[in-house]
Amino acid sequence: MWLTLIIVGLALLLVGVFVEAAKFLIWLGIIILVVSAVMSLLGRAKR
Repeated sequence: MWLTLIIVGLALLLVGVFVEAAKFLIWLGIIILVVSAVMSLLGRAKR
């Protein structure tokens, strides 16, 4: 999911339309990536 958001954001940035929305999508993708990585690390630490 996060990869899709980042790819769509980059595509919009390259085309030059909806630049603010593109930046938002990229940041949202990065945030989701970081949160999922932290959750998986915490899940492994509990085992």
